Order: sequence, then C-alpha cells, then structure tokens
Amino acid sequence: MTADDVVGRLESGMTVGIGGWGSRRKPMALVRALLRSDITDLTVVSYGGPDVGLLAAAGRIRKLVTAFGTLDSVPLEPHFTAARQRGAFEMVELDEAMMMWGLTAGAQRLPFMPVRAGLGSDLMEVNPALRTVTSPYEDGEKLVAAPALRLDAALVHLNRCDAQGNGQYLGPDPYFDDLFCEAADQSYVSCERIVETADLLKEHGPQTLLVKRLFVDGVVETPNGAHFTSCVPDHDRDESFQRAYVRAARDPEAWPAFVARFLSGDEAAYQAAVTAFHQEEEA
Repeated sequence: MTADDVVGRLESGMTVGIGGWGSRRKPMALVRALLRSDITDLTVVSYGGPDVGLLAAAGRIRKLVTAFGTLDSVPLEPHFTAARQRGAFEMVELDEAMMMWGLTAGAQRLPFMPVRAGLGSDLMEVNPALRTVTSPYEDGEKLVAAPALRLDAALVHLNRCDAQGNGQYLGPDPYFDDLFCEAADQSYVSCERIVETADLLKEHGPQTLLVKRLFVDGVVETPNGAHFTSCVPDHDRDESFQRAYVRAARDPEAWPAFVARFLSGDEAAYQAAVTAFHQEEEA
C-alpha cells in the first residue's frame, strides 16, 4: 500500500494507536499522510512524540491517551505542551506500565488488567475514571484495574517487513508496536524496506520478528519514513532538524513557514525539503 492508501481506510472519530516511543521509530510518513487528509476528531493512543505534537498543532485530536509527550533529547514536545496548557483536547493520563497492560488487555480482548502501577501516586487523582479491584484470593490485595485500550486502527513503523505483513525491528527496543497491532481492528505497518520473507531471518534471529502478518492489514515501504525520529540502525534521530522543528513550534510567527516548507506537499516533497535543509546547514 501507499501511505495515502492507509489514510483512505481511516475515518474521523476513530481511536488510532500510534507506535514507537517519544521521538523513536514513529510512523511519521503515515502521520504526515494523515495531516494531508481531512480526518479529525481522533482519539489518539500513543507514547507521545512528534506524532502527537503535529496532530495537536493541526487540531485533529479530540482525546489523547498517553503517559507523556516528549522528543527525548528535548524533554517536552512543544505542540503537545501548548495544546495541553490551553485544554485543546481531553487528556487521559496513564502510567507507562498501565498503558502497556491496557494494550495487553485490548490485545487479549479483556476489559482490564490488574496492575500495581499508579498506586500511591497522584495518577488516581488526576484520572478519576480509574477504578481499583480487590484480589479474590487470600491476599486480598488492592490493585488498579488498567482499562483495556481497544483501537480502531494502529499505525507503526519497523525496520523491515515482507509483503505479507511480518514485521522486524533491528534496533535495541521493540517498544510495544506488536501490542498496538494486536489491540486494533486494523493495523498498518510502514517500514524502511520490504524484503523477501526468507531474508527476514538471514542475518538476524527470530526474536527480531515483532509483528505477525495475522495482525497486519497493510504494509507501506517508506524509506526514512520515521524521520525526524530515530529508526536505528537505519538512521538516528535527526537532531538538527528536530531543533528546527522545536524552534518553529515555539514561535507562532515561524510555524506557518515551517508548515509551508515541510508539510504542504506529499512525502516525496517532504524528503526533498529535508535534504535541502541539510544542504543549507552544511553550507
């Protein structure tokens, strides 16, 4: 599929899960395609990074379920921060582990998972919808009922895929992309490169096969499609471009020019603009 093919299957009002973590291995080409569409009023479930920032800046998020919004080397995602401060969307704050177990419950079609995450913290105060359960066994322990995170669609980015939808990560961390796909009614995987199935195991072990074709509805080959986030070992985070993004995001007068230069065209235009940006930086 193409990125635009994927977005053509999405609708306004959906609950969309976005894989990756902060500014790492985000399906940014799919997010940019989403920005080119008229889709809005989304509930977004994400370990937030520039995916959340860009969608928030464009006013596409009605409700956000997340544990944070960060660019990693920049502690707070600027568009996320601004949108949160002005109350631009409904916010559901969850502990990082609570999100993981919520996705696990969604993947297993359970209503919730009992967890200790969040106990003894203000999370229960800022998120009054959370409930607790008591163990039915002799221990009688009080636990948080992490609600299932069921998704209409999931978007993730991996290093390699085959045409059938088997997805492979080659970096140091799988994040929770497999859970996003399994918790969704439809899942789409963008990747740096589509290879033959046999080649997935030619140089790397079976533990790198993260996403199974059973849970994938479409594959998109998008070289550099995670930019400007990292997708190691294919490429690191583009720190200089990320700094330019942050400067523009913090300046209301500069942001429209950034959008016009980098986000007004298709993915090929974006990648060409990024190449020109680095040529100017070197000069």
